[in-house]
Amino acid sequence: MRLIRLGVAVATTVLMIAATAVTTAAPAHAAVWWSSDRWGTWNSGGYTLYNNIWGSGFGAQTIWANSPHNWGVWADHPNTGGIKSYPNATRYIGRRVSQLGQVTSDFNVTVPTSGVAFTTAYDVWTTDHAHEIMLWMNRYGPVGPLGSFQTTASVGGHTWSIYRGSNGHNQVYSFIRTSNTHSGWVDVAAVVRWIRDRGWFGDVTIGDVQFGYEITSSAGGRDFVTNSFSVTG
Repeated sequence: MRLIRLGVAVATTVLMIAATAVTTAAPAHAAVWWSSDRWGTWNSGGYTLYNNIWGSGFGAQTIWANSPHNWGVWADHPNTGGIKSYPNATRYIGRRVSQLGQVTSDFNVTVPTSGVAFTTAYDVWTTDHAHEIMLWMNRYGPVGPLGSFQTTASVGGHTWSIYRGSNGHNQVYSFIRTSNTHSGWVDVAAVVRWIRDRGWFGDVTIGDVQFGYEITSSAGGRDFVTNSFSVTG
């Protein structure tokens, strides 16, 4: 009887470990697609999802998607400095500012708020990758924007603290929302026109509109969930 009980205990422990491994490597809600590959990508409905573990000193990360509008990531990055990844969903626009028309986006996320360092952010690029516009919707932990403070302005449906600088490869315009939000709507075209009207760039062509999580640390494994997301325009 003792051996039987011992065998049952060992078997139970093994099953628990296996269950934990499955949970972290392939979330149960990843019904359509998931990837733990550093550069894993998936195309669906005019969007591309990227796992995008681009930094150094990174840990494990798995991206999953039920659709390009409902997706998320489990990330276990160490508590060290430097951005480790930017898992995101991307929609390509491909129009000049003068011909941009209406480009809007809505989002709803569930994210960890303690023991982490990250921002939930849009990343809008010109097609030549000379200009990058970041829209920080929320941020937690020791993270901050590149460049120097320029002004505070209300544009695109939000009030932002606005920074401008260069990372050595491209100009970066960081719009940091003055208070965190986990859901909302943003007028991307209005932000782009605001930058042009200040003379920071001309009639550039807007390419990718990305939305995701710029993660510096998430030790122990944390879930970042995009409940809904879309780009219109």
